[in-house]
Amino acid sequence: MILRRLFFLLLCTFLPMAALAVDTPTPYNYISATALEARLTAKELIHLVDIQVEEEFAKHHITGATATFAYPVKTETEKAKLQAVLTKLKTDNAPVVVICPRGAGGATRTYDYLLSQGIAAERLLILEKGQEGWSCPTLTEGK
Repeated sequence: MILRRLFFLLLCTFLPMAALAVDTPTPYNYISATALEARLTAKELIHLVDIQVEEEFAKHHITGATATFAYPVKTETEKAKLQAVLTKLKTDNAPVVVICPRGAGGATRTYDYLLSQGIAAERLLILEKGQEGWSCPTLTEGK
């Protein structure tokens, strides 16, 4: 009886931890700075949706990026700032790259919002490491 309880206790303790250890794939699509640079250099049609705040966008942004100033995309007001780009994004089937300061929470929230507004997941990409990870001076604008 004691062994049965001990086994049950161990099972209840370690089974949830084992489930957390399973590597589940991320639901988001990412693009590296190098891959994006290659596409831009090849003049591929790509929508660059930059959500950085105004000051950061003014300091540095990828050439051709559309400023939305929607970061951190947590409130309805911030999400509304993305509405301006939706019409443009729906005019074709070109890839949409979301650019945020570091490619994390704001980017995933933008991705989710655009997905909820009818932009296909196959088109949506997040720039890995965001603007912070961008290192191509010839395709960078700002002060």
